[in-house]
Amino acid sequence: MKPLTEGSPKAVSTNKRNRFWFKAFQQRYLYMMSLPFVIWIFIFSYVPVWGWLTAFQNYKPKNSILDQKWVGFENFIELFQDERFYIVLRNTLAMSTMGLVVGFTVPVIFALLLNEMRGQFFKRSVQTISYLPHFVSWVVVAGLVSKMLSTDGGAVNQLLMWLNIIDAPIQFMAKGSWFWGIVTASDLWKEMGWNSIIFLAAMAGIDPELYEASTVDGAGRFRKMWHITLPGIRTTFMVLFILSIGHLISIGFEKQFLLGNPLVSDFSEVLDLYALKYGIQMSRYSYGTAIGIFNSVVSILLVFIANGIYKRVTKESII
Repeated sequence: MKPLTEGSPKAVSTNKRNRFWFKAFQQRYLYMMSLPFVIWIFIFSYVPVWGWLTAFQNYKPKNSILDQKWVGFENFIELFQDERFYIVLRNTLAMSTMGLVVGFTVPVIFALLLNEMRGQFFKRSVQTISYLPHFVSWVVVAGLVSKMLSTDGGAVNQLLMWLNIIDAPIQFMAKGSWFWGIVTASDLWKEMGWNSIIFLAAMAGIDPELYEASTVDGAGRFRKMWHITLPGIRTTFMVLFILSIGHLISIGFEKQFLLGNPLVSDFSEVLDLYALKYGIQMSRYSYGTAIGIFNSVVSILLVFIANGIYKRVTKESII
């Protein structure tokens, strides 16, 4: 006869706790190896959250953080009442969305084409060449793009004039409506090869027997890509896609800062540049912190919303 306490919630909880500590002891070396990274994340990602208090203060560096004047949500109210903020938010969302769409579709197509190559020497050569721009600084890339689009001997203008498409050089860098496309194309050229690495790795993990069976059934290359390769990397694609959605607001400022100029400021200024210009440079640290909190909160919400939609459609989740 079984004891009465065997199936009780307390006994089950105790058994689970014992199993947890037993597994933790078995994997103690793995936990010890991960400990430095946990400490690093805690120090540089969680400790600075203490500074969010300044968003609700009129922060002055001469006083400690707890001796500041508290102003409540005044910085957030001022942020949402500023017309410039909505222009900057439009630019941020437009460039991040364009980068998200182009930055995922093109690397996947590129990885598919590389995966179908048979000549190993040519395939590795193309891979190496496509990876190299990732290691080039954005300062150098911005200089190359500006020079190529220049009206004074720029390669693009020279080519268009040689093809009789235009009669006079076009000032590409002075047209605000073209700035988003220039940034997206530059980022694609720089990161396409690097972003395709993880998709190539996922494709390498697909069972070769699936391709052999499809060959027996008479499937061609495109049918294999559509029915085997793409479904095989779906999980990897969706994990990266959902995580990238969380960065729609926080896209950085390096590309926009280096490629932008006063003529296109209404199209080049993003939230990080806005925080730098109207927060830090003007010594309005509380206002800049409020912008940072807005970025973080919206990013977290976007990740959860994207994961919720994905879970509802596919019954799978990454969180």
